[in-house]
Amino acid sequence: MPTTPATVPDEVFDALAVGGGGTKATAHLRAAQYGKHLLLVRRVLDAAREAGHPDTGHAEEAWWALIAAQETDPAAVAVTLRHPTVGVWARRTVLALEGRRRDDPRVSVLASLAAAAALRAGTTLRIEVPPDGPTAPLVSLGRAVVGGETGAVAEVADGRAVLATRDREVAVPADPHRDGPGWQALRRMEAEHAGYRLALLLDDQDPDRMPGADIVARRLTGPEVDHWRAVLWKAWEILVEDHWTIAEETVDTVLTLTPTRTADGAHTSATARHAFGNLGLSTPPEPVALALTFAHEVQHAKMTALWDLVPLTLPDDGSRYYAPWRPDPRPAAGLFQGVYAHLGVAGFWRRHRHTAAGARSERAHADFAHWRRSTLDAARVLAGSGRLTPEGERFLTATNRTLEAWQDEPVPTAAAKAADRAAREHLARWLERNGDRSGA
Repeated sequence: MPTTPATVPDEVFDALAVGGGGTKATAHLRAAQYGKHLLLVRRVLDAAREAGHPDTGHAEEAWWALIAAQETDPAAVAVTLRHPTVGVWARRTVLALEGRRRDDPRVSVLASLAAAAALRAGTTLRIEVPPDGPTAPLVSLGRAVVGGETGAVAEVADGRAVLATRDREVAVPADPHRDGPGWQALRRMEAEHAGYRLALLLDDQDPDRMPGADIVARRLTGPEVDHWRAVLWKAWEILVEDHWTIAEETVDTVLTLTPTRTADGAHTSATARHAFGNLGLSTPPEPVALALTFAHEVQHAKMTALWDLVPLTLPDDGSRYYAPWRPDPRPAAGLFQGVYAHLGVAGFWRRHRHTAAGARSERAHADFAHWRRSTLDAARVLAGSGRLTPEGERFLTATNRTLEAWQDEPVPTAAAKAADRAAREHLARWLERNGDRSGA
């Protein structure tokens, strides 16, 4: 059997390929993503020096503050730099400094990271934090409403911080994830069941939280947050009781939730390529929908992290293919992502159909029948595309074995007919929209 690159152990690669992987696989991917963030943050400083950026001195000051925090409390720096928006900001800033993007390089955000790390580590720091509109943010913690757009000076000592301008002073609460006078926290979203705990943050403020998504461009109200927390608590119970691998992988891969909007009222979700750990989703209507969202998006998160280490498709040559879950033709890489995500969707319904009752059970059987078939159909198109790397072929072969085994599991006749009808109707609508470009 061909081996994977040294960056991914064979046992991790193969466990991911069949659909799961568990904590051993997610721990490896999470560590790799942290390493990516470290490299990107360091590259911000180096690229600023090379470009002669006027904020280079400020970035160097922040870098040494991060080193001081690292020497005192490595975990504090890790929590700060793992935050999903760090990867988005650092990558975009590096590309802008290198002249590969037209964005204004936001080099001084490094100071915000340093202040957040110093607060967590208990080190002493005085540094100017750049503004985000009328606020001065500490990335991964929250933001001080200071007015104006000139930023603020952060004074950090003994695990406390104050952000001040000439006109206003805001003290960060002892628990930075709780609101205080002038302080808007990234609020906690927690759930616990049978001794298993999920601890996330609700990120409804960072400008880098979900690139390309239709985000809710305001902070959620208290009652809205209460709704999210209540649904999360019950969804977590479902995962812990009946979908334990998803529960384990969620703890390791999801750090923040970002509210997004939906145009037609349907529940939607998304992950962003360079924001590992963030899950964008519209207001969760009920617990099963949120549990399914985790099953779906955790697959995307794992695949995205793996892809940084092992490309599974060849460079895009313009070829496009039919995806049974999309209205538009997809490139091979996008189709691969969709196959893996909907393997998770089918797997969720495969278990849930045996724990739900009545009409919910009937729907779960129908959804399992639909997604096991449609995902396998898409996987077969992908296998015949000629666009896979050797590692991609190996991965998809294992994925297909899982999907093919599921085809033999009995479902009620009505569910099988509903799945067949849904597949035919989707393909018909797709062909009407796109013509005969299915790739089949």
